[in-house]
Amino acid sequence: MSVAIGVIGTGVMGSEHTRIVREETSGAHLAAVCDADEGRARAAGGGSKVFTEPFALINSDDVQAIVIAAPDAMHGSLVLACIEQGKPVLCEKPLALTAAEALQVVEAEVAKGRRLVQVGYMRRFDAPYVEMKRLCEEGEIGKPVILHNVHRNPVVPAWFSGPMSVTNAFVHEIDMSRWLLGSEMVSARVHSGPVGDPLMITMQTDQEEIVSTEIFMNCGYGYHVHSQLVGRNGTIETALPTATVRNVSGQHSSAYPDNWIPRFRNAYATQMNAWVRSVRSGEPNDGASAWDGYVTTSLAEQIVAALDTDTTAHLTVELRPAFYG
Repeated sequence: MSVAIGVIGTGVMGSEHTRIVREETSGAHLAAVCDADEGRARAAGGGSKVFTEPFALINSDDVQAIVIAAPDAMHGSLVLACIEQGKPVLCEKPLALTAAEALQVVEAEVAKGRRLVQVGYMRRFDAPYVEMKRLCEEGEIGKPVILHNVHRNPVVPAWFSGPMSVTNAFVHEIDMSRWLLGSEMVSARVHSGPVGDPLMITMQTDQEEIVSTEIFMNCGYGYHVHSQLVGRNGTIETALPTATVRNVSGQHSSAYPDNWIPRFRNAYATQMNAWVRSVRSGEPNDGASAWDGYVTTSLAEQIVAALDTDTTAHLTVELRPAFYG
């Protein structure tokens, strides 16, 4: 039986999700789309049912599972509505704007007694990161001691502030680092460049690993995400994210995209297919849970609070419910 999916939000990311459901997903079909801009929704929907009010889509009998790619401020309330309806939901990050709201989502899911929520931290499905995790767990490089991360973006608007570099970009490194190392972050220190860009964030884990991350939102040359894991016996790192290299005019070169979608296109499709299989089977996959979404939002919130203090943030979260294993 094909799962009837509804997508809320048809901007850049939402439109990509609708394309993936239509063209690259097995066992599902695009049943409905929702956007405040009806014309944009119709353009993305490919003939599926169109809504302009998100709760109407969530409550529709034509929709069995929901993808949320609406503005960040709407995520928490929309996920809560999906839980209330008992409908599985794949929510783009963040799970909610605040840790308190994200914790409400966790509590609602626990009360429902079913794993309904997955958060769209797609690096968990990116082939280089999956390979890094496998090799790390197999002991290829010995005990991990340092994880170096780079997260660069060519340019962002003037309103994209220092705190947003943490809440909108660095959250990927928080989730990926927890998932890759199997460790929890216990402290963080932020060093800020002029006007808040770039940032260098150093975290320490409960296993005494060091996680260093450069966040540079106006690097100028392209979208560039890279990680190197250092162990006692060697290193593993992501390879250049391109399928080809050029040898032209005396130069050996490759190219960087200008946004995140080309770099993680395959990861998004793999994530969607894994989520659909989970919807059909009722069994969770390797994606981020509501608990992971809460932890990431909570840590980002605490790190933002340390941005202007030049102090080390001691990171804490609520006790994890047994429901999340």
